[in-house]
Amino acid sequence: MNTMRMNRRAMLGAGVAGMSLLAMPAVLRAQDKSLKVGVYGGYFKDSFDKNIFPEFTKATGIAIESIAEPTGEAWLVQLEQAARANQAPADLSMMSQVAMLKGQATELWTPIDMAKIKNAGILLDRFVNKYPDGRVAGVGAVSWYITLVTNTNVYKEPPTSWTALWDPANADKLGLLALVSNSFLLEVTAKTHFGGTNALDTEEGILKAFEKLAEVKPNVRLWYRDEAQFEQALKSGEIPMGQYYHDVTGLAAADGQPVRSTFPKEGGIQDSGCWALSRASQKAEEAHIFIDYMCQPAIQATLSRKVGTAPTVKREAMDLTDEEFAAVSSDIEPIIPRYDLYQTKSDWLNQKWTEMIAG
Repeated sequence: MNTMRMNRRAMLGAGVAGMSLLAMPAVLRAQDKSLKVGVYGGYFKDSFDKNIFPEFTKATGIAIESIAEPTGEAWLVQLEQAARANQAPADLSMMSQVAMLKGQATELWTPIDMAKIKNAGILLDRFVNKYPDGRVAGVGAVSWYITLVTNTNVYKEPPTSWTALWDPANADKLGLLALVSNSFLLEVTAKTHFGGTNALDTEEGILKAFEKLAEVKPNVRLWYRDEAQFEQALKSGEIPMGQYYHDVTGLAAADGQPVRSTFPKEGGIQDSGCWALSRASQKAEEAHIFIDYMCQPAIQATLSRKVGTAPTVKREAMDLTDEEFAAVSSDIEPIIPRYDLYQTKSDWLNQKWTEMIAG
C-alpha cells in the first residue's frame, strides 16, 4: 500500500521521475465508445484498473484505456506538445493543482460544462478548478492529507496543534518534508501563527512566514525526500514526530506499529489532483459522462475504501462510516496549499527555502 501512496504523490508534485511512459491499454476497445484516461502509475493505476474502470464500462458502455502518466510536469509538457499537433495522448488526465494552473495559461483544458455533471451540487467547492473568467478547468479526482504524526511509545498523548513543531521540548525530534513545494510548511506557519494562508498574499508576508518557520530548525532531525526513510524512523521512535501522510500512517497503525496521525486544530494539509480534459480531445461527451460518474457518492466512497483517497464530495452524501471517513479524512477545515505561489514564484520560493530553511 505504501508504494501506491508514494507513486500517487510522486506523480503529482514531488517530481520523482521514472514512471513508465508507455501507454498500457487496460480495456481493449470492444465498444464503439472509448476514452483514454491518464492516471498516476503503479499501485494507484492498478487499483483503478481493478476497482473503478470495469464498473464504469459496465454502467456506461464506454471502454477505458488507462495510461500510466509520467511525473506531473513531464505529462503536462507531453499534453501541451501533443495538443499543438492536435493530438491527445489521453483525453482526460489526473493533474496536480500547479499543473492545472500552468495548463490554464495556454488554454490547454477544455472547459467542463457543469450542467452536464449531475453530481456537481455535492462537490466540495475547493475541488472545482476554475479559469480566471470562471470557466471550469478541472474537477477534483482524488485528494489526501498530510498531518502531524507521532510515535505512541514516545508521545503518550497526541499533539493537538501544529505549534508542536515549534515547541523547544521537541528539539531534534522532527522529520519534515524537504521541499517548499511539497511540505506546504509556509501554509502551516501562516495558518498557525498569522491567521490564515492569505498572510502569504505579499512577499513581505511570505518572508515573515519564512522567518517564523526558521525557528523550527533546531527541532528538525531530518528533512526528508524519501518517504520510506522517515516512516522507518517514525516507527522505531528514532524520529518520533513529524509531518506525514494520514492514510499511510493509518495503515501502519492498523499493522500494529506504534504510530498515530493527528489532525491538528488548525487542520491537516489537503493536497489533491483534478480531472482535466485536453483541448485536443474529441471525446468531450464521454469525458463528461466519466467525470459525472466519478463524482457519484458511491464511487467516491469506493475510492476511499479501496484506494485510500479522501472524498471530493460532501460527507453527508456518502455512506462511509465514521471509522471509514476518519481513515482518509477529517471534518476539521483543512489547510489548502497556495498553489498559485508555486506557479508564479517558484524560483524565488525555492531560493528562500534553501537560504532560510533547509540549506
